[in-house]
Amino acid sequence: MSETALTAVATSAPAPATAERKRSRFSDLVLPRLVVGAIILLLWEGVVRLWAPAYVAKPSTVALVIPKVIVDPAFLTATGITLSAVAQGLAVALVLGTIIGLLMGRSPALERAIRHYVNGFYAIPMIVVLPLFSLWFGYSGATRIAIIIFAAIFSIIINVADGARAVPREYLEVSRSFRSNRVNVLFGIVLPSSMPYLLAGIRLAAGRALIGAVVAEFFISAGGLGYYILYNSRTYHHNEAFVGVLLLGAFGVGFEVLVGWVTRRFLPWYRRDEKAG
Repeated sequence: MSETALTAVATSAPAPATAERKRSRFSDLVLPRLVVGAIILLLWEGVVRLWAPAYVAKPSTVALVIPKVIVDPAFLTATGITLSAVAQGLAVALVLGTIIGLLMGRSPALERAIRHYVNGFYAIPMIVVLPLFSLWFGYSGATRIAIIIFAAIFSIIINVADGARAVPREYLEVSRSFRSNRVNVLFGIVLPSSMPYLLAGIRLAAGRALIGAVVAEFFISAGGLGYYILYNSRTYHHNEAFVGVLLLGAFGVGFEVLVGWVTRRFLPWYRRDEKAG
């Protein structure tokens, strides 16, 4: 066989394997999700048509109003307000939660002092503290930000503290041999080693922050996606309201995908170690 023929065979050989992997991925991951989604939509459509009042949202009518809603200035403004508040609250919770979690994970005395309080506040439903926050901060956007921070910060603290405690001893021994100060150890060794735990905490915190923002908008009637959903539900525009609900779900799924991609792209060693364990 000539050299040209061998080169052609070697070049074309991986193609069938790649195509086979794509087909396997589609049949194993994508197809089951599509089938389950189609079943849910059919059941929803059938149940509403058979037993629910005409104004109740169903997939066919929701799909009809989506093009109108996504260009509605009121909807776009409400979405921007809610996402901006979530971003601000998450940023504050991320900074404070990371610092407190690192200190808590590396200081047994501090952990003994505040661990039970952190766990207790984490377990408190955010709807319970909403009346208190509305009294303290007023019926304004400040209450929404406070609720978002309250909803998000404890997930980050708990996960970062667990990650700080799980830093391999060898890393700390090497840092001590080079006489690194505590700040360098904390932010140069402990924090990078805890990054998978931090990402897990952010994943939980983002969902809780989104819920907190919507619940706050329900309670204090502040402008945002939550109030948009509430207003349209009370005025029997259920299809428009459900577009907002779908958008919230899309944000949650999108953030989950983003965190997964960041983990695979920048922390491949974490998944390899996890599988090896």
